[in-house]
Amino acid sequence: MATIITLTNQKGGVGKTTTSSALAAGLASFYDKKVLAIDLDPQGNLGFSLGLDIENDRTIYDVMTGKTTMQKAIQPTDYCDVVTSNILLSSAELEFTSAGRELILKRALTPVLANYDYVVIDTPPALNILTVNAYAVADHLIIPMAPEILSLLGVTQLKETVDSVRQSLNPHLNVLGIILTKFNRRTLLAREVKEMAENIAVQMGTRVFNTQVRASVSVAEAPAHGISIFDHSPRSNPSQDYKDFIQEVLEIISDKAVQEVR
Repeated sequence: MATIITLTNQKGGVGKTTTSSALAAGLASFYDKKVLAIDLDPQGNLGFSLGLDIENDRTIYDVMTGKTTMQKAIQPTDYCDVVTSNILLSSAELEFTSAGRELILKRALTPVLANYDYVVIDTPPALNILTVNAYAVADHLIIPMAPEILSLLGVTQLKETVDSVRQSLNPHLNVLGIILTKFNRRTLLAREVKEMAENIAVQMGTRVFNTQVRASVSVAEAPAHGISIFDHSPRSNPSQDYKDFIQEVLEIISDKAVQEVR
């Protein structure tokens, strides 16, 4: 059965989609894992970043409104399978009003879970019904965070939502960690935000990943070519940082599984 990882932060511009793309592509490319990436952000950037046309095929909106199945919406890429999104999904808050609306994604995803090792879900920069659906189905949350104060506030506001989902929908939801992106360790602000993030992580019962993803123009360039950061700029700092991050993710998940068996 697949391990489901949701990437989340209600603050935009923190590298959430870039991290989702790198995680999905890296798990498939370097660890030979079968990966499904799901884009729950109406901007549709995850599918675009992995080289897909997000306007002329079935999307996660079609799946969640019952117009198609998850199996039919899955598209292959050079890295992993993807279910894309587009702007139609922005109406979810108004359209998804039936009882059990928080579990629409979980019900749709269940039939395909046996086909994958990992499912990576990219969420919108908001705490809405789409985000709650992603939390309800996830085993682990990863919180990308840029070294800035507003990004830090986005993380603090997540805690209440995570606690609520644990109580009502998904008691086993685990916050795997906070990953600092666009990081420049030479700046005082970056170092101060890292320290504050570590304090918040303790309150959430989690950690700040040892890896920080350094800032580079290559991160912004890769999506325009529809390829991963690893193919676009394999020697860049972010490429190496994301490789280290993925290794860290796998080690933490493995250690947690061992502890649960004990």
